[in-house]
Amino acid sequence: MDDFKRMAIFAAVVRHGSMTAAARSLGMSPSAVSQQVRQLESQGGVTLMHRTTRQLTLTDAGQRFYAQCALMVDAASSARAELQAERQEPSGELRISSTVGFSRHIAPALGGLMNAFPALRLHLLVDDAQIDLTHARIDLAVRYGHLPDSQWVARRLGRMDWWPCASPQWLAQHGMPQTPDALLTASWLGLPSPMEQHGLDVRVPDAQGQWQEQRLPIQPRIASNNQFALLQMCEAGLGIALLGSMDVQEALAAKRLVRLLPSWQFGRAGGLPIWAVTPQRDTQPAKVRLAIQQLADYLQQVPGVFHGNE
Repeated sequence: MDDFKRMAIFAAVVRHGSMTAAARSLGMSPSAVSQQVRQLESQGGVTLMHRTTRQLTLTDAGQRFYAQCALMVDAASSARAELQAERQEPSGELRISSTVGFSRHIAPALGGLMNAFPALRLHLLVDDAQIDLTHARIDLAVRYGHLPDSQWVARRLGRMDWWPCASPQWLAQHGMPQTPDALLTASWLGLPSPMEQHGLDVRVPDAQGQWQEQRLPIQPRIASNNQFALLQMCEAGLGIALLGSMDVQEALAAKRLVRLLPSWQFGRAGGLPIWAVTPQRDTQPAKVRLAIQQLADYLQQVPGVFHGNE
């Protein structure tokens, strides 16, 4: 690396015509510039330039060496410009990983970005499983929950809450649950796996407005790892499902589902965080940086997505 630095310094000396002018452009002292050039000559065993008090003159070897050094410097400048353009102008392929449930939000969230930058291409990988982001070359993944420590960085976009829901026909047949014990005997559709293993956390307000916490050992009658499938089965009247607050807005508005026990809190305290996960690095390409901001802006307007302490 020191050799590359000395070659760049030598090219600057030739381009500026003097040690002093090159030193000024590089933010170095003239003596430091002169020392770097002498080390190049010493390592190469040749004289690169003749120095007088008035001018610098390249030797034949120096002229040939400068031509290659200039190519190196120009290539580095082009590479730097390419990186700068990447940060300023979204282009190339943007690879995004999303769950099945969130995938329907990608088009409204990023449609404006795609229309504004025709050179940008989108590759969307949809999978509820935790795919290997490095192996799949993912630029940006939307993930839920509490993330394990890793070399990836995450920006919180908001949160969902867990809402138990049932269809009107199921409620007409079984009635509205009023107590935690009533939930134990209800027909449940699949819970997230940690809740199946450890029980469903429920916080019920008492007369003084304090939360009374309980953990209910609920065993779902129907299991699935796909929230969209559970929502469909819930709408079909097969039981109660614990669904994400942003996922059920359309069904609630159309009265295909009813939210149960809205004054209670379900699941882990703090809800289900929504994250934009990206590789660990100091700077993000423009396509990733703008996509994250577009997602954040979009989720500010989505019903059922909460921010701060709301």
